[in-house]
Amino acid sequence: MYQVLATVIKIAIASLIVGAGLSFLNVSAADLLGQVGLTPERLWTLVTDAVDWAIPNIILGSLIVVPVWLVIYLFRPPRS
Repeated sequence: MYQVLATVIKIAIASLIVGAGLSFLNVSAADLLGQVGLTPERLWTLVTDAVDWAIPNIILGSLIVVPVWLVIYLFRPPRS
């Protein structure tokens, strides 16, 4: 768990440094998105569509995965 948190913090710090550098060079997120043919609104639509697709599938999968995991966890021999 500590390694995951440390990695997230490192990514956040690196993103902050790169973002500050790009801001210093007068480059905005809208400029970068425009270079690849996206608008902030279109990107937001793509993200919400992905979330709308993923949430029901995560719930559906968890209906199988969680009970199977629970049974395996309960019947596992104890660790010493």
